[in-house]
Amino acid sequence: MDKIDRSILNLLQKNGKITIKEIAERLNLTTTPIFERVKKLEREGYIKSYKAILDRKKAGLQLMVFCNVTLNLHQTDYLKKFEKDIQQFPEVVECYHVAGMFDYLIKIYAEDMESYQHFLSNKLASLENISKVQSSFVMTEVKDFSFLPIP
Repeated sequence: MDKIDRSILNLLQKNGKITIKEIAERLNLTTTPIFERVKKLEREGYIKSYKAILDRKKAGLQLMVFCNVTLNLHQTDYLKKFEKDIQQFPEVVECYHVAGMFDYLIKIYAEDMESYQHFLSNKLASLENISKVQSSFVMTEVKDFSFLPIP
């Protein structure tokens, strides 16, 4: 990956709807090499997908919660089962297996505290092998991830 590829990736991260023509104009190149480079970056997996980023509050999801989850048992089968089971909940938008005091960090969006309580009591608590859940409620989004800092 060279400087032009990195520039293409930065432009696409900031605006997934940017056209090949616009990228070419910004990089002072013609459209054909830009098109070929984008296709190569897609084939090689640098570009995983294109999607719209929605405003969660306008979509009715006022509450963002980070949950630290600790499991009772840590054998591979139990980890895999938790990872499979957590996939079924649309409220869980991200899940990470982490090192430290907890086993998993999950990010959840909910309409409000009542819907989060319903998720916690009726969905998350229904999973086997959970020992402890600690919730942290986001008060203010200081910086929202928008793109990777490609060097």
